[in-house]
Amino acid sequence: QVQLVESGGGLVQAGGSLRLSCAASGRTFSNHGMGWWRQAPGKEREFVAAISWSGSSTYYADSVKGRFAISRDNAKNTVYLQMNSLKAEDTAVYYCAARGSRIVSTVDYAMDYWGKGTLVTVSS
Repeated sequence: QVQLVESGGGLVQAGGSLRLSCAASGRTFSNHGMGWWRQAPGKEREFVAAISWSGSSTYYADSVKGRFAISRDNAKNTVYLQMNSLKAEDTAVYYCAARGSRIVSTVDYAMDYWGKGTLVTVSS
């Protein structure tokens, strides 16, 4: 089992920045591909970003490419999502997810463990 706890959400003005963190525990963190998903009110959950077990490969949704950056620190068992130039449409609950293997994925049904989410609200 892997337990994931997100933090760093909050209220920010459009154009501002936030950094989300996801702390993992329970199994060897470096054995897992990691990712971030988000769900806005009334919408389906959507992929945001993913990172390979080593951090050498990253993937982004087109809507956040160039504004968001995913990274990980395997020594700290933590994955991050740096969000810059935030827009009102980025408002959502952001979820951290881990895959049960080192293979990274951009689809939510491939992920095995999920955090409870952290709310990001961007005011326009």
